[in-house]
Amino acid sequence: MAAATTRTRLQRVRASLGIAQLALQQVQNDLSADDVDARELAAILRELQEDIDVPGVLFPMLAQVISTTARRAEQIEPDRDASCPLHEVAALITVNAGQRLTWTARSLDPQGDIE
Repeated sequence: MAAATTRTRLQRVRASLGIAQLALQQVQNDLSADDVDARELAAILRELQEDIDVPGVLFPMLAQVISTTARRAEQIEPDRDASCPLHEVAALITVNAGQRLTWTARSLDPQGDIE
């Protein structure tokens, strides 16, 4: 039964990641459009930046998934050899990300807020 549960869990993870990949591919396609100008790109960056501080959205959720993986790795391997890099990755996803997105948006569109 454990093998069947593991297989089902892995299938759900694969399906969920596939959905996320499709959504991110759409964002990438939109960003790659020839008619995206500095102002629109800045607005998109601001949208990403706003999401950084909101639980349950892209950056925090990705960091949370990796942190959950790290905690599970700690349970499996208590000496933390496997979990430390995962905790570092989770921190790097959000550390200063919001500020860096803001700086970039301001350099592209110094006037600020976009409708």
